[in-house]
Amino acid sequence: MPPAAASHPCLACGACCAHFRVGMHWSETDLATPGGVPVALTEPFGPHAAVMRGTWERAPRCVALNARIGEASRCTIHDRRPPACRAVNASWESGAADAQCDRARVAHGMRALQPGDWPARG
Repeated sequence: MPPAAASHPCLACGACCAHFRVGMHWSETDLATPGGVPVALTEPFGPHAAVMRGTWERAPRCVALNARIGEASRCTIHDRRPPACRAVNASWESGAADAQCDRARVAHGMRALQPGDWPARG
């Protein structure tokens, strides 16, 4: 589905959530930070870190992802997602490609987003 047909291309993608390990410091979870990443959706990763459950697997897929990759996607904890997730932007949304977005989309058989996929803003 082209991005212009959806309200945002991420809502018809989900590739990044099923491609990368998502790590964070344990203090970014709700154990230490009210409103932080739900600790129940994480697992320990070393003495000071945690990862989103499912993202440290051979075929990563975040436990918070509700998606059919490339068709429909939503993060069930979008407002509480980790900083690593917030750092990945849809390519060309802000005028530049995002290497992580591009790699994840290509790995799932989709083409990388292009500048022309975004409607002109003015």
